[in-house]
Amino acid sequence: MKIHEYQAKEIFATYGIPVDRSIVCRSVEDAVKAYNHMDSQKVIVKAQVHTGGRGKAGGVKLATDEIELRRHAASILGMDIKGFKVDRILIGEAVNISKEYYVSYVIDRNSKSTILMLSKEGGMDIEEVARSTPDKIYKFVIDPSAGIPDFLARESAFKLFDDINLVRQAALISQKLYKLFLETDASLAEINPLVVTDEGKIMAIDAKITFDDNALYRHPRIAALNEPTEEEKKEQNAKSKGFSYVNLGGEIGCMVNGAGLAMATMDMIKLYGGNPANFLDIGGSSNPTKVIEAMKLLLSDKNVKVVLINIFGGITRCDDVANGLLEAFKQMKNNVPIVIRLTGTNEKEGRALLQGSLFHVAENMGEATRKAVELTNYNQD
Repeated sequence: MKIHEYQAKEIFATYGIPVDRSIVCRSVEDAVKAYNHMDSQKVIVKAQVHTGGRGKAGGVKLATDEIELRRHAASILGMDIKGFKVDRILIGEAVNISKEYYVSYVIDRNSKSTILMLSKEGGMDIEEVARSTPDKIYKFVIDPSAGIPDFLARESAFKLFDDINLVRQAALISQKLYKLFLETDASLAEINPLVVTDEGKIMAIDAKITFDDNALYRHPRIAALNEPTEEEKKEQNAKSKGFSYVNLGGEIGCMVNGAGLAMATMDMIKLYGGNPANFLDIGGSSNPTKVIEAMKLLLSDKNVKVVLINIFGGITRCDDVANGLLEAFKQMKNNVPIVIRLTGTNEKEGRALLQGSLFHVAENMGEATRKAVELTNYNQD
């Protein structure tokens, strides 16, 4: 689960991490009121959306007076940034930045540990730094039994600073950020940029936290901040019906029983030149109602040109799946071609039920995948 920058900064502040003073606003007039409460003549106007790249998209502006503030607030509110509409902005005091740095904690699946990452090259181009000059990013694998003791905090801080005063400040921030990361069950806690001001102070002028969805039940206050996107709402709805669903943006909708078979199906689609629209595992046992709900979910995606159903009947009975599909299309209109492969328990009965229907029935996985890709290309032409 993602939260907005202003929400992350509030959490940072509760852990003693220094942040700039800022006020969230939902209108131009609110922004003007916030500006009048600020001690600073110069303020930053920042779009609040659940995505990166705000600065490059024009969602971060410096205002030096009320007229400029009004203009920036009006232009940013309502802006579309990577598919996210800006409905609120953050008005923050401008600070005198001497240098920008990057600090984060993230879960690393390779080492099965938390990793502390730091770089002297903080700011909007950190992704490019990671791609082109990875040696400029320092990584420390954290032993969960030890955490961030003083010596490790100082060692990491010395990667960024030579001044002992700055090292002490940075070491303390890294320890507080780790405490936050651990206690909130975060999967990412990031400061980009962490800045040194002209006055010699270190502070976080941006904040990003992503939380583990599976641990939200332990953090009701954090869970209350959740603002799911339409795709996330769809995934949550699928989960409530017993499905595992992830949207992938392709054209071939997939309905499969079993996570391993679902992964193999997506690999086969890519092998034959297609693009899977989703990962959808309907589970080890299916009934007609479940299949109907799964089909409605797939067809709600406007990008889907073809549906590929790949069922291996172990616990799942192929005739149950066939009956579910036939029942589903009595209840809904559909112009999308559907390719189905049924094998396993009651496969002959399942195929017999589908004879003469609108489905393209295949006997093996390769045949089904090739047919789905061919139909996708035909529909696009």
